[in-house]
Amino acid sequence: MLGKNESKKFKLHAPFKPAGDQPEAILALTEGVNRGDRMQTLLGATGTGKTFTIAEVIEKTQKPTLVMAHNKTLAAQLCNEFREFFPENAVEYFVSYYDYYQPEAYMPGTDTYIEKEAMINQEIDRLRHAATQALLTRRDVIIVSSVSCIYGLGSPKHYLDNVLQLSVGDEFSRMKILKKLIEMQFVRTTVELARGTFRLRGDVMDIVPIEEGRIYRIDGTGGKIKTIELFDAVSRKSEGMAADAWIFPAKHYLADKSLTENALTQISNELDERLKFLEKKDMMIEADRLRRRTKYDITMIREIGYVNGVENYSRYFDGRKEGEPPFTLIDYFPEDYLTVIDESHVTLPQVGAMSGGDSARKNSLVDFGFRLPSARDNRPLTGDEFLAKTKQVIFVSATPADFERKKSTQVVEQIIRPTGLVDPEIIMMPVTAKGEYQGQVQDLIERAVERAKRDERVMVTTLTKKMAEDLTDYLKDKKVKVKYLHSDIETVDRIQILGDFRRGIFDVLVGVNLLREGLDVPEVSLVAILDADKEGFLRSDTALIQTIGRAARNAAGQVVLYADNMTGSLTRAIDETDRRREIQLAYNKKHGITPQTIKKAVRDLVKDFGLTPGGSNKKVGRGAKATDESTARQLDLIGDKGRPIDQIIREKESQMRAASKELQFELAAILRDEIVLLNKELKKSKKNSTLLT
Repeated sequence: MLGKNESKKFKLHAPFKPAGDQPEAILALTEGVNRGDRMQTLLGATGTGKTFTIAEVIEKTQKPTLVMAHNKTLAAQLCNEFREFFPENAVEYFVSYYDYYQPEAYMPGTDTYIEKEAMINQEIDRLRHAATQALLTRRDVIIVSSVSCIYGLGSPKHYLDNVLQLSVGDEFSRMKILKKLIEMQFVRTTVELARGTFRLRGDVMDIVPIEEGRIYRIDGTGGKIKTIELFDAVSRKSEGMAADAWIFPAKHYLADKSLTENALTQISNELDERLKFLEKKDMMIEADRLRRRTKYDITMIREIGYVNGVENYSRYFDGRKEGEPPFTLIDYFPEDYLTVIDESHVTLPQVGAMSGGDSARKNSLVDFGFRLPSARDNRPLTGDEFLAKTKQVIFVSATPADFERKKSTQVVEQIIRPTGLVDPEIIMMPVTAKGEYQGQVQDLIERAVERAKRDERVMVTTLTKKMAEDLTDYLKDKKVKVKYLHSDIETVDRIQILGDFRRGIFDVLVGVNLLREGLDVPEVSLVAILDADKEGFLRSDTALIQTIGRAARNAAGQVVLYADNMTGSLTRAIDETDRRREIQLAYNKKHGITPQTIKKAVRDLVKDFGLTPGGSNKKVGRGAKATDESTARQLDLIGDKGRPIDQIIREKESQMRAASKELQFELAAILRDEIVLLNKELKKSKKNSTLLT
């Protein structure tokens, strides 16, 4: 089903033109796509504008595109970049919609069964539906996704077959529409409207689609649809009239009614076979457990068409054979789509690892009678299945692995930066004091003090969190302005630390893994890698090259590698950096380019979104406790200029929606939790007021 945007073309908007190596890379990759190359690699050094190059390729090839990243944060950054490049086209975001997720599991060693428990982020769920609907209604679509795209999603045919179209002038049959909405997993309500709900008052029906922030009001007075009016879901202001409304299902997984009875028969048959097997093995407890669970599920599916965990029976409803891969987001794409795998050296291994962990968990559930064996077919794609489903692939990485290089028909290098910046100079220093040299920490202090005098920043990477904390304490004793950053730091505090670092509130940032997103700080002129000769994940040649790139956004960039021995990883990382640096310097000399440090505005996200660092960012939810006193203290309600709590709540809700719109979902979740605390305080104050009166 293609809609009015069927023939719309990708149109790239950018305030600059391709420069450096970009023109050659764009041309080579575009030619590769047009001649049907199955796999290509873009080897792009840090800061060379790889996203812009891919945007140019998408515009020139006009192919619907899946862009994969290895986590939600990177996916959000890429989505925002592509939205800036393609404001007239559909750029959607598809990641896991769980704020909290505990999968169903059984641990035989302790006889512990853990029921599936999840907290769904409604905004991300809305964006997931917007992504699939865009794929089914238009061609000018870019979906930026995490590895969530390899997990089961339900048949796109069943999803599309359940679309409800309402047009002005059509017959208005209340019962027919009501029944259809229920089949589409919409929920009827008599009070507040939310996504995926509808309300019926006489011959007027309000429907809130799952993917939109608007309400459709259908006036069916007289047995015909007289008008379809649109309202903003938050403000309730009218947005005008529409000729028709396309309502998509509220859930991606829907059981095909024509297949339901046959599927339930197959489930019953499998249950009978499995019970015989378990009873033969004298596993009577497991047999009874499986019998009760499965019969309950069958009853629920037959009566209401859905049950929690229905995806475990997806093989039968999809009409798949045993072992066949499930339907995923990839199946929603047309035949001629393009796949771009960002940071492929990390993303591809992650894709390949997903099925192994899932399989081990499912086997335990099946072996002990919690699920039928067919539940194993509700799984993520394997690495081979994923690559088999893709049509044409461009791997993107500053350090592509051997797999990408061997599989690609061409490896296109993008080494020259449009800014003229070159890879940083590498300095080798010993870890321990030798002869006239001092130890790595003393040498670091001297270099940090020198950079601070020039108003430049220093990043230091250690091997463990404990080392990062101890080094920070030691540097503070030596009067160095320093802070550490690692995974135990709360989101708001992390954002505050990075902002203060860029503003020069402190000069040295110590961390374990400096490859995380958001750490591209142009003010950093020195990166220090302690214990660089300790071979391992954080000191592999790939990690070293990526870390070295953190100093490539400053014209004075240098990297100090503290090592007593030369390892294979060090040798390869230094050789590759020197190779790139030589090419870049030669290019600059030939074209008379003087490198300039990147200028990047420092945005105060904490202030913009009304967050409170150092206390208010503790999440509310599973296991969280908050007293009334701590609530008031955390949210600073008492000292908030005497404003009413309900006014603060409205402001927080507005900030939460703004954060979600910018794909700042960690911030949005924190704001949501602050709203929960505020609402508790509001209820308490209302209760006290009632008692006083």
